[in-house]
Amino acid sequence: MARLLVVDDEANMRRVLVSILAVDGHEVVEAEGVRTAQRAFAGSQFDLVLTDQRMADGDGLTLLSSCREVDSSVPVVVMTAFATVELAVDAMKLGAFDFVPKPFVPEAVRAVVRRACERTELLRENERLRGQVRRLAQPTGLLGGSRAMGAIHELIGRVAPTNATVLIHGETGTGKELVARAIHEASPRASRPFVAVNCAGFTETLLESELFGHERGAFTGADRARQGVFEAAHRGSLFLDEAGEMPLPLQAKLLRVLMNGEVVRVGATAPRLVDVRIVVATNRDLQDMVRSGSFREDLYYRLAVVPIEVPALRERREDIPVLADHFLALAARELNAPARSLSTGARARLLEYGFPGNVRELRNLIERASILARGSAIEADDLPLGGGGRSASGDGPGAFVESLPETVDLDATMTLVERHLVLRALASARGVQAEAARRLGISRSLLAYKLKALGLSAEAVSPGADVKES
Repeated sequence: MARLLVVDDEANMRRVLVSILAVDGHEVVEAEGVRTAQRAFAGSQFDLVLTDQRMADGDGLTLLSSCREVDSSVPVVVMTAFATVELAVDAMKLGAFDFVPKPFVPEAVRAVVRRACERTELLRENERLRGQVRRLAQPTGLLGGSRAMGAIHELIGRVAPTNATVLIHGETGTGKELVARAIHEASPRASRPFVAVNCAGFTETLLESELFGHERGAFTGADRARQGVFEAAHRGSLFLDEAGEMPLPLQAKLLRVLMNGEVVRVGATAPRLVDVRIVVATNRDLQDMVRSGSFREDLYYRLAVVPIEVPALRERREDIPVLADHFLALAARELNAPARSLSTGARARLLEYGFPGNVRELRNLIERASILARGSAIEADDLPLGGGGRSASGDGPGAFVESLPETVDLDATMTLVERHLVLRALASARGVQAEAARRLGISRSLLAYKLKALGLSAEAVSPGADVKES
């Protein structure tokens, strides 16, 4: 039987409805008004909402709208003793499942509830089937039989059934989001939403609105209320990528959500309950950021309940051939490119390459070669590999290291190398910092941080100008 939320400010009417619905064995939760119903709906799962229209603290259409914002799959039936054609039309336009005038016939109410609950069950069964299909499809970025990937698969299997917060760490392009999706798909929340947001892609103000939502008029341009990603991910999973880029004020608000499950929209005062499983990812060392004061220690320990380290591709080279063959098949199917294979020389060259861009770079290389290669097989010369990623043999980093004296100042050397790489990226991007950040495989905000740390002026590069240090 179903779980129902019955909303009416008259206690006698609620008791009548409870007795009518109990005939079919439904579990009924009562609410005496709109605000009580909103809190109950946000904090628990229901199969149907049955609400009166006129109540002391609001109306049924307001509750209908708020319920659909939280979970549009739950049908809402509106009842009223003041039935009009206009009111019925308004209710249907807002997404009401049905409209019941008072006084009502008990059998009619039971019939409406049965139909609505059957619809809910069909929708949820559809979602469950979709989740099963998704789980049968192996995540592409998690292919590989290396010991490192085997350990990650084993850890995913152990953590997925729980609600534990997971912290995924790894270099850019290693597939951290795919690990997060694999956790979600293997969890009891698989039929619910998986929502991803890149914390480095927004200013502080916009990120707050993106995370927590806002009310109408909260700021210039907020012409309507909007739910944030926490509400959108209710009963599902929320993936916060590049969490290390989150400003300190927002870290405090995230900590509040983790502690009590409440979000407050920008411009609002009343909290909303959310049930969300949090998975975060970063390519930065959050413990170093804690020591430097740029990341909250209490938030770090809330996030790092289960840490997962995703290895760089160069640390699991035995997976490169499997991934390359997979991306070849994807390229042929998705890009309408000719089906190609990798020559022995091309495979050897891939195995020698350092892959600073990790799996993402491998996929890019394979896609480009699939399009531009002239023969049926991709040759070594068809792979545009940069010198910076070569192995220790040859003219890559290994040769650079061998050229250094046996005694070096490691910190100073690394700072010097980083400075030259940043300056080169800015110069090749003609001063466009967003493009320079992309070429370095870091976020725009991280590049700004590095410019300041390295003593480089953010305005030092303009299109066509030489790079200058501050």
